[in-house]
Amino acid sequence: RQGPALLLFSLLSAAYSIALNAEEAVGARQQQFDMVILNGRVIDPETSLDAIRNIGVSGGKILAVTAEPIEGEQTLDATGKVVAPGFIDLHAHGQSILAGRVQALDGVTTALELEAGLLPVADFYEQAGAEGRPIHYGTSVSWGAARIGEFTGNAPVADLDFFFDSMSEQTWQQEVATEEQLANILDAVQQGLDQGGLGVGVLLGYAPGSGHSEYFELNALAAENEVPTFTHARYLSNSEPKSSFEGIQEMIAVSASTGAHLHICHLNSISMRDIEPIALAITEAQRNGVRISTEAYPYGAGATGIGAAMFRGDGWQARRGGISKSDFTLDGVPLTDDEFDRLQAEAPETGIIVHFLNLKERPRDQVLLDMSVLLPGGAIASDGGGWSGKDGIINDDVWPLPETAHSHPRSAGTYSRFLRTYVREQGKITLSEAIAKASLIPAQILEDSVPQMRSKGRLQVGADADIVIFDLENVSDMATFEVPARPSIGFEYVIVMGTPLVVEGVVDTNVLPGQPVRRHQQKGTQ
Repeated sequence: RQGPALLLFSLLSAAYSIALNAEEAVGARQQQFDMVILNGRVIDPETSLDAIRNIGVSGGKILAVTAEPIEGEQTLDATGKVVAPGFIDLHAHGQSILAGRVQALDGVTTALELEAGLLPVADFYEQAGAEGRPIHYGTSVSWGAARIGEFTGNAPVADLDFFFDSMSEQTWQQEVATEEQLANILDAVQQGLDQGGLGVGVLLGYAPGSGHSEYFELNALAAENEVPTFTHARYLSNSEPKSSFEGIQEMIAVSASTGAHLHICHLNSISMRDIEPIALAITEAQRNGVRISTEAYPYGAGATGIGAAMFRGDGWQARRGGISKSDFTLDGVPLTDDEFDRLQAEAPETGIIVHFLNLKERPRDQVLLDMSVLLPGGAIASDGGGWSGKDGIINDDVWPLPETAHSHPRSAGTYSRFLRTYVREQGKITLSEAIAKASLIPAQILEDSVPQMRSKGRLQVGADADIVIFDLENVSDMATFEVPARPSIGFEYVIVMGTPLVVEGVVDTNVLPGQPVRRHQQKGTQ
């Protein structure tokens, strides 16, 4: 029971709190904002807010989230619409103006190249900054590029084409580094971290012959720098030995022994049909304090270069669950055995799509995909790429996206497909939980090492004004494997640092409000 003094103190505190809130509400009403978003269903997954609210934005920041009337120089009426934090894609290979515009129509306000990474890191940020970007951008340090440079003598170029153009070289993919080579690789990675790289991108599955000790040393370096590693697991197989489960075991063991935060990329495609034991191993490791995070995308097909090491060697098809070469498609058309062999021999850099789950004919495959996508605490990430035409990569000044452009449909439709399928049609996850997986959780995965991310993935006072407004009843992916160049619909407004990038469902090509996402500079770099 409370004594008289304590009761009086409680009453005075409550009165002060009410007065303070009233004063803040009056302040919000009197303030003139750059932009106000009125009467929307505002969802902030961190505070569990899900209510009709008004949002005031000035100077690229959210300055008010209130039930009180507010006014601004620009007014957006969000009546009947969802207002949410902009989506954060941790796995976006399409680091270009064109790819960013397509992703913006899918609700993405931040797209980061973390799985593959790039090198030199400084070159990437300099080029992207000079060109401008519609949405926020950033990269990890590419271990793969550092390894290629050491084994081939070719200086890395800050473009993913450098990686795919090196697929005909087998040394970096299959040979264990000498002590001197390893030291040089780690030095190159450290230089990228010093230049602001967001972690270390580790395409381990593309260099399965690299030593296990090298992966350990790489994660030890990441732990020393207090950054995550983003790993494509070493194996892509449901057959022992050298199975996907074994690859996940290696990652868990390395994280536990080095203390590194280890992020597992595209859990759905790396697990294939072994997601049940893999999910159990991951969740038990997390429960026991191992710093593991995950991501997945809502498709049963992946995309890569046809010359990847995982599609070579004796018995590789059996190890991939009996996959056939016709399960690989190019420009939406299944490959014949002869076409597959020719491309792998003559053009190993050729981008193809591989269907590792058959969602139409095997209902169980959809269940397995759902386990990856809905894993508690996991993020949604697209693994999307750039766009190409018959003559190669499409120039960034092209808009709208040409109907004949090619990419994986996830490059255009990941987040709207996730909302359409798992929230609206099937109800397997609440809207707030889905928004968390698309915005808050990705921000939390990075925020310990990248302070910028503490202001993203939220709709709160002081957060960055990265905001999406959409109609849940209409939001939908339009891209298909046959015709991937169809941007999503339903995202009526996409706001990047307070600047409207998508207005009434149309991209404003006159603005490039994207900003670099980068770690603090270290060790005297400029």
